[in-house]
Amino acid sequence: MSAQLMKKQEEAPARAGSRSGSIPGANEVRLVGRISQQPAERVLPSGDTVWTFRVVVPRDGAPGRSRQTVDSLECAVWGGRIRRSVATWRVDDVVEVTGALRRRFFRAGGSAVSRVEVEVTGGRVIRRAASA
Repeated sequence: MSAQLMKKQEEAPARAGSRSGSIPGANEVRLVGRISQQPAERVLPSGDTVWTFRVVVPRDGAPGRSRQTVDSLECAVWGGRIRRSVATWRVDDVVEVTGALRRRFFRAGGSAVSRVEVEVTGGRVIRRAASA
């Protein structure tokens, strides 16, 4: 084997790894906001259960940006202790959730659909909503 061919073979793994290996990835989400949709448990066709809810987070109001004042973000809880906590959350509770952004693919009405949501792995109530 020639020296040039050997050098190319040695460099190939380094080049392949340099795309993903030199820049560490991060997918961490922390939201603090108000529950705007009552958490609900759903059983999927696969038999998995997921708790879903929506958190409304105020924007920082940076000038020159959108007139939008809040972001409404879909959240999903697939497992762990957090499911028990989420089951007790109510509309207008102020919560903190942590997790990661995920794109989930599924079928709806015969079509393939995707949704970006926060996969929640931790959370807590900061302030309970006023009783009605």
